[in-house]
Amino acid sequence: MLGMDESRTRYSLRAPGRGGGSPPQRLPGRGSFPQVDDHLVEPEVTRDEIIGGRRVVAMPALPPHADRQSTVDQVVGACVAAGYTAAAELLTRVDEDSDFATDICVRRDGIDAETGARYLEEIAFEVVSEQDVGDVTEKAERMNRRGVRRIFAIFLKRPRVCEWSAESGSWRTLDRDSQIEDPCLVTPLPVAALLDAGAAAIAVVKGLAAQGNPELLRREAEARAKAEAQGKILGEAKGKAESILKILTARGVTSSEEQQEEILSSKDLARLDRWLLRALQASTVEEVISEP
Repeated sequence: MLGMDESRTRYSLRAPGRGGGSPPQRLPGRGSFPQVDDHLVEPEVTRDEIIGGRRVVAMPALPPHADRQSTVDQVVGACVAAGYTAAAELLTRVDEDSDFATDICVRRDGIDAETGARYLEEIAFEVVSEQDVGDVTEKAERMNRRGVRRIFAIFLKRPRVCEWSAESGSWRTLDRDSQIEDPCLVTPLPVAALLDAGAAAIAVVKGLAAQGNPELLRREAEARAKAEAQGKILGEAKGKAESILKILTARGVTSSEEQQEEILSSKDLARLDRWLLRALQASTVEEVISEP
């Protein structure tokens, strides 16, 4: 990335270009924290992150991390509820000594009236492949202390999705068949969608539908109209076929089960109209259903 300086090893705990940073945010029961955008590192200039005062270089990803992160971005973005925003690689000043990003997070739209800055993320997702699990765990601990409500990790080497538990201070594995429900999400997010591309595609479609995506709504309306029209045709065809058989019975013209099935299974309204007229005069069923 342009402007990256890999040689730096020390940091002044002050946001670059902020003249000392904004007044700290005091959170009841949690203490004092820097504002979320008072950064220790230079966003979009370096690959640096700071975790507990330690410099960590956030390297570009290779498969499978890069592939899975793209899928998680799509799934979470499609499931975000109104009033919330999904963001990828959003750099957040988590505490005095930490300034890092998660792979994807969800935060409330707009500006926090108490701080005059953007809202802190409420849920966060981290894809874990080659990263140090200790770093990922420390990030979860620090995010939780800051106030991020829920933190998830998608581990790729032994595929599983875990949620951070502040009570136990450890990762809790989620059942693959379970769903993540949260006020930030317009529809429950299947855990399998974070691990499997096929399940992810289904989750994206369901999420976009729940969000009221206009293109999906249009297609749904077209499909419903087509089904209704088809149902109307089938109902009309059934009525004509039954009328043909009633006329033949009333006139004493006998028909076999095969002939009755042929008449009842026809969905061609024009053909049934012809058969209906013939049934009024025909002396055999063959005269009714035979076609040139």
